[in-house]
Amino acid sequence: MFSTDTAVFSRFEVDRGTELLIDALDVKPCESLLDLGCGYGAVGLAIAASVEGVHVVMTDVNTRAVTLARKNARRSELRVDVREGSLFDPVGGLAFDHIASNPPIRAGKAVVHGIVDGASAHLLEGGSLWLVARAKQGAPSLREKMRATMGNAEIVRRGSGFWVLQSVRQGDSHIR
Repeated sequence: MFSTDTAVFSRFEVDRGTELLIDALDVKPCESLLDLGCGYGAVGLAIAASVEGVHVVMTDVNTRAVTLARKNARRSELRVDVREGSLFDPVGGLAFDHIASNPPIRAGKAVVHGIVDGASAHLLEGGSLWLVARAKQGAPSLREKMRATMGNAEIVRRGSGFWVLQSVRQGDSHIR
């Protein structure tokens, strides 16, 4: 059970898109995950609880969300690094095996495309960007943006009108 509050996404229960994303993520022991736009921490904390030795960094621009994510991590006795800031600003210079996000579609294309545009610089070679979006609210165009930017994008899970999309950083062959 997570602590939530007003002004954070999906405050009454983990939404179906986030559940699909958590279920689809393929994070191995001792890998690293950036939960970008973590909200109260559902994705990052689920992975931290279920994958041995994983290093999880969680970020959000919303101060209340960051406070809740820290509280939920303490309550769950999970060691995660929760940082406040916009997009990749809190993790400048760091690279991860995986970046996961249920992007704030309502914030507009500039924000959502900023996630895709910045991902390669923060992924290790062979690392994966995982995003979830509603099929009728931009998932097809998001997939095309991922394909154009990262050189590939696959639908790895579908359900309840959502698509979980994955792009893999492929060495220096990816498009910047």
